[in-house]
Amino acid sequence: MPTPHPIDTPQLRERVQTALDENLAHQREVLHELGGQVAHLVDEVGALLTGGKRLRAAFLYWGYRALGGQDSPALIRAASSMELFQAAALLHDDVMDDSDLRRGRPTAHRTFAASHREHAWSGESARFGHAAAILAGNLCLTWCDSTFSTSGLPADEIASARGEFDTMRTQLMGGQYLDVLDAAQGWEGLDHAERLERSRTVIRYKSAKYSVEQPLLIGARAAGAGTDTLTGLSAYGISLGEAFQIRDDVLGVYGDPQTTGKPAGDDLREGKRTVLIAHALVLGTEQDRATLLDLLGRPDLTDEQVTVCRDLLERVGAVSATEEMISATAGAALKALGATPGLTDEGRAALADLVAISTARTT
Repeated sequence: MPTPHPIDTPQLRERVQTALDENLAHQREVLHELGGQVAHLVDEVGALLTGGKRLRAAFLYWGYRALGGQDSPALIRAASSMELFQAAALLHDDVMDDSDLRRGRPTAHRTFAASHREHAWSGESARFGHAAAILAGNLCLTWCDSTFSTSGLPADEIASARGEFDTMRTQLMGGQYLDVLDAAQGWEGLDHAERLERSRTVIRYKSAKYSVEQPLLIGARAAGAGTDTLTGLSAYGISLGEAFQIRDDVLGVYGDPQTTGKPAGDDLREGKRTVLIAHALVLGTEQDRATLLDLLGRPDLTDEQVTVCRDLLERVGAVSATEEMISATAGAALKALGATPGLTDEGRAALADLVAISTARTT
């Protein structure tokens, strides 16, 4: 008999999408008195919230269920708040990275800028696009908070999870700043260990914690998890979150645009200092390092130059070293899960399956 899928079996994608659609319909009513032009903000958020893997919602859901909490519409609504938080992060991240595409369509700031040009409004189109996308992201932050607090879960459960929820929202902003700061400071003068440490710190606070650990702990705290259980789930979540983000960084270089929704090699054009790049800088020759650093961060990087980078990363062993790190951190997550007390059999199995789902090479 097939093992139940932790996202498909409870129909999380469909149910979370319904909750998000209902929420956006309500927010349109709230904004209606401002006039029809404001609807464009909600349209862009709605487009971003359509589809997706729903991993963050899944971790909140299974954090709650793994402690014996019952499935309910309130739990789904609480889980959907994680997707609103993710949307805020993506909207802001795309502005900071000056990205052109997200999930196969123009990013929000590009769409707003195009509308500005189309209507020949005054001012700079790019500046207007950035401002509108930031405001759309801020709306998502507001809606994330209200959705969680009015989800319908009992008030004492919301109160138990509120501290973790607030920590998540604060630490992500700090992590985003660390990412911007790391790009500005560069890696000149750092040795391999220092580069890896910088990369992993950014990974932890920009992605790993809010993608896995904190949604999981929010659900578990709401369901009344004890200290030992929370400690175990935290170790699982941090390790898996790191593996998840490192996999995402590999996909940012090697992923199929049809799957990732972004141009091939986009992370190379953005000049992201990832674990993959850190490994290449220590494993390659002096000429390899010079070639990589010359191409890294060029916004006009051609497909041929992307291929040069890809071939270099594979040839020097950076891809193999990064895959080993993904396997090691995913293994650490499973080990931590196995040592975590107080979980239901169903919840433990679902969280184990989510390790493979979160680190899949084609995700």
